[in-house]
Amino acid sequence: MKLMTALVNVALNLSINMDNTQRQYEAERNKIIGKRANDRLELLLQKRKELQENQDEIENMMNAIFKGVFVHRYRDAIAEIRAICIEEIGIWMKMYSDAFLNDSYLKYVGWTMHDKQGEVRLKCLTALQGLYYNKELNSKLELFTSRFKDRIVSMTLDKEYDVAVQAIKLLTLVLHSEEVLTAEDCENVYHLVYSAHRPVAVAAGEFLYKKLFSRRDPEDDGILKRRGRQSPNANLVKTLVFFFLESELHEHAAYLVDSMWDCATDLLKDWECMNSLLLEEPLNGEEPLTDRQESALIEIMLCTIRQAAECHPPVGRGTGKRVLTAKEKKTQLDDRTKITELFAVALPQLLAKYSVDAEKVTNLLQLPQYFDLEIYTTGRLEKHLDALLRQIRDIVEKHTDIDVLEACSKTYHALCNEEFTIFNRVDIARSQLIDELADKFNRLLEDFLQEGEEPDEDDAYQVLSTLKRITAFHNAHDLSRWDLFGCNYKLLKTGIENGDMPEQIVIHALQCTHYVILWQLAKITESSSTKEDLLRLKKQMRVFCQICQHYLTNVNTAVKEQAFTILCDVLMIFSHQIMTGGRDMLEPLVYTPDSSLQSELLSFILDHVFIDQDDDNNSADGQQDDEASKIEALHKRRNLLAAFCKLIVYTVVEMNTAADIFKQYMKLFNEMIQENGYNFDRSSPTFSGIKELARRFALTFGLDQLKTREAIAMLHKDGIEFAFKEPNPQGESHPPLNLAFLDILSEFSSKLLRQDKRTVYVYLEKFMTFQMSLRREDVWLPLMSYRNSLLAGGDDDTMSVISGISSRGSTVRNKKTKPATGKRKVPEESSSSDSMWLNREQTMHTPVMMQTPQLTSTIMREPKRLRPEENYMGVYPMQPEHHQAPLDYKYVDDRRGTSLMEDDEEPIVEDVMMSSEGRIEDLNEGMDFDTMDIDLPPSKNRRERTELKPDFFDPASIMDESVG
Repeated sequence: MKLMTALVNVALNLSINMDNTQRQYEAERNKIIGKRANDRLELLLQKRKELQENQDEIENMMNAIFKGVFVHRYRDAIAEIRAICIEEIGIWMKMYSDAFLNDSYLKYVGWTMHDKQGEVRLKCLTALQGLYYNKELNSKLELFTSRFKDRIVSMTLDKEYDVAVQAIKLLTLVLHSEEVLTAEDCENVYHLVYSAHRPVAVAAGEFLYKKLFSRRDPEDDGILKRRGRQSPNANLVKTLVFFFLESELHEHAAYLVDSMWDCATDLLKDWECMNSLLLEEPLNGEEPLTDRQESALIEIMLCTIRQAAECHPPVGRGTGKRVLTAKEKKTQLDDRTKITELFAVALPQLLAKYSVDAEKVTNLLQLPQYFDLEIYTTGRLEKHLDALLRQIRDIVEKHTDIDVLEACSKTYHALCNEEFTIFNRVDIARSQLIDELADKFNRLLEDFLQEGEEPDEDDAYQVLSTLKRITAFHNAHDLSRWDLFGCNYKLLKTGIENGDMPEQIVIHALQCTHYVILWQLAKITESSSTKEDLLRLKKQMRVFCQICQHYLTNVNTAVKEQAFTILCDVLMIFSHQIMTGGRDMLEPLVYTPDSSLQSELLSFILDHVFIDQDDDNNSADGQQDDEASKIEALHKRRNLLAAFCKLIVYTVVEMNTAADIFKQYMKLFNEMIQENGYNFDRSSPTFSGIKELARRFALTFGLDQLKTREAIAMLHKDGIEFAFKEPNPQGESHPPLNLAFLDILSEFSSKLLRQDKRTVYVYLEKFMTFQMSLRREDVWLPLMSYRNSLLAGGDDDTMSVISGISSRGSTVRNKKTKPATGKRKVPEESSSSDSMWLNREQTMHTPVMMQTPQLTSTIMREPKRLRPEENYMGVYPMQPEHHQAPLDYKYVDDRRGTSLMEDDEEPIVEDVMMSSEGRIEDLNEGMDFDTMDIDLPPSKNRRERTELKPDFFDPASIMDESVG
C-alpha cells in the first residue's frame, strides 16, 4: 500500500508537469509565425510525449497493485491489514482527488464502515474527515453522503468510544453542506451531550454549538458592543435554555455545560447577560421568560459558575481534580473575581425576586460558595453583604423545605470563614438567627408536651418547622452551646411513652440528636477534654442508642428506618475503631452492642430488606408504583443492608449474624426451586441474580480474612449441609436436589484461608460417595466447580493430606481408591461449638478424588479479559500473607499454613453506549466485487478518455456487493 501511495505521488507530479508542458506548448504555438520557435515546439511535444508514456506506465503499475493487492486485502482476515488499506486509499483520494475521488473508490470506504473491528471503522472515519474538511470536494461527495449518511449517524452510538467521537466530528464537518442532515439526524447527535464519556460529549457539544449557536443574524452586527439583555448572546442563551428544556433531562445541566465548555466559553461565561435576562424587564416586542425557563436559566448559570470556579468536569466525567497550569489558574482567579463583583451586587436582588420559589432559591443560594470573599472588603461591598444576610434570614423564615434550609446553612458556612474580615459580621447574623430558633423551639416544645392535652395540628406544624430549621443548621454548624440534647431527648422520650408522636417530628429529632452527639465527639477529639466531658458524652450516647433501639419497634416504617440507619452509624463511630490513630483517651467512649440489640438489628434487616419487591412497591390504593419508585425502594433497601454489613465487617456485631443473612440466599434458592422445579436452568436470570447477590455479599467481608474467618467457615458448613440435605428420589446416580446451591456457595470460597479451604474440602467429602467423584455430566457441574474453588490457592496442602504425601509440592498421583459402598456417607452431629465443627478425630480415611478439569468458579476465574469495547483495566489489590493456624484442627501438621488473600472481583459499572447496527459479520465471505482500471484524469487538450462508470450506485450492484 505504501508503494501504491508513492506511485500516486509520482502520478500527481506527472500530471502537474503534463499540464505545465501543455500550457507552455499552447503559449508558444499562439505566437506569430515570425516569433515562434519551432525547435522549442518540437522539444515541448517530445517532452509531452515522454510524460504521457510515463503516465501510462504508472497507470498500468497502479492498476496492477490495486487489482492484485488492494481489492483482496481490504477485506483481509487480519484487521490491521484492512485498516492499512483504508488509511492509504484515503490518502490517495485526498492527494489526487481528480483521479481517485469518485464513487468507484469511495464505495470501498463505505463498505468497510461496517467492519466488525473498531480500528478499521476508525480509519474509515478519519479518511473521510480529510475529504470533508476540504469544502471544494463537497460536490464530489454528495452521492456518497446520501448513500452512507445513515451509517455515519448510527456510528455515533458505536460501542467503541473512539469511533463514536470521530463519527460525531465527521458529521460536524458534514454540516458545511446545507440540508444534508435532517432534523432527526441532528437530534440523534444532540442527546450525546449528556453522555458520561467526556470525549463523546465534547464532540457532540461542538456539533450542537455549530448547528444552533455559531450562526449570527446579519442584524446582530450592529449590536456587537451592546451588553446585558441587548447583547447578541441574549438570543443564544435563550436557545440554550430552550434546548435544555426540550431534552427533558433537567437534572443534568452540569453535563450540558461541560460538553459545550470548550467550544462556547464566551457564551457560557456571559453571566451579565444571564443576570439581565432574569432581572430586567423584556424589551419592546420581546416575550418574557416563563417560570420553567427562568428555573432552567438559573440552573445553567449555576453550573457555568461552578465549572469556571472549580475547573474540573462534573462527577462521572473525569478521574478527579487535575493540576492546573499557570494560565488556567490565572483564568480561574479572573473568573472568580468577575463572578464575585457581579453577583455580590445582583444576588440579593435575585433572592428578593424569587424568594418564594424553592427550586430557584436553592440554586441561587449556592453561588456564594464560589465567591472570592476578600472582594467584599476590598471592593467596599459590605452593604451588599448585609443585604444578602437579610435575604437569607427571610428565606429561612419563609421556607420549611429541607433543600432550601440546607442551602441556607451551607451559605452561612461558606461566608463564616475566619480568614476573611467579614467573619464577625456573618457570625453575629448567624448567632442571632440560631438564638431565635432555639428560643422558639424551647417555647413551642414546652406547650407541645404539656400533660393532659392533645397536641394541636398547628402546634405540631410549628414544632416540626422549627425543628427542621435547627436540624438543617446543625448539619453544618456546631450548635453545642445551645444544648439541644435535652429538649430533643424529652421529645423522643415522650414519643416512646405516648406512641402518638408525628413521624416527621420523630425523624428530625433523631437526626438532630445524632448531630449533637457527633459535634460533641468532634470537639473532644480536636481539643483536650476533661473527664467530665467524656463521661457526659458517653452517657448521652448510651441513652441515645437506647432511644433508637426503642424506635426500631415503631409502627411507622420511616421512623424505624431512620432509627436503624442512625443506630448503625453511631455503633460504627463508637466502636473499637475510635481509638485508632493514637486516640487511646477515647477508650471510655467505646460501645459494644449487647446481644439483644444485635438481635433487633438483625431482625430489622430480615424483615425490611429481604422482602418481596412487589410487596414493597405497592401504593396505598393497591396500584404498583412506577419504575422510578421501584428503583428508589431497592436503593433504600441496599443502603440499609450496607449499613448493617459494615458492622459485620468491622466486628461491631457478632460474625455469626453473617450466616443468618446468608440463609436468605438459601430462602431465595428454595423459592426458585418452588417456581421452576429442581431441573431449572442454571443460566436463567433468577439463578444468575441470586449468584450475583452472593458475590456482592461476599465483597462486604473485606480483605481481612482473620476477622471473618469463623463466620465464613460456618457459612460454608451450613451451605454444604443444605446442598446435600435432599437426596434425589431417582437414586444416587442423580444429584441431590439442592446441589446447584454449591454454585452460589463457591462465591464465598475466596474468603477462606488456605488451610481452611483444605478443611472445608474434607468436610465436603464426607457427603460425597465415590460415584459422585467420578461424575462429569452437566448436572454435576456445581459440585465440580465448588470443589475446584476449594482447591484453588491451597491445592498443594489439600492434596498432600488426601493422598498422604507430605511433600508440599506433591500432586495427586495416588490411584488407590476406596471400595464403593453404594451409600452416601452422612456426617455425625457437629459439635456445639462453632469453632469445633471441623473436628478430625477420625483417621483421614477419605476416598482419593480424581482431579477434575478446572471449571469456572469465583476463585479459579482469571482476570476478565478485556473486550475491544472495554477501555479500562481492572486492578486487583493483593493483600499481604497472613500466618495463622487452622481452625482448631485435631491433627498435627509440621508445615505452617500460609493464607494467600484471593482477589476480590470488584463490581464493574460501565457506561456502555448502544452498539452500532448493521456491522458486517465477515468481510471475507460472500463478497465478489468488480474491479476497475485506474484511469487518471486527462490534462488540458489531452485526448479524451471515457470516464469510469459509477457502478457502485447501480441498485443491482448495491444488492450484490454491499456488506452493510
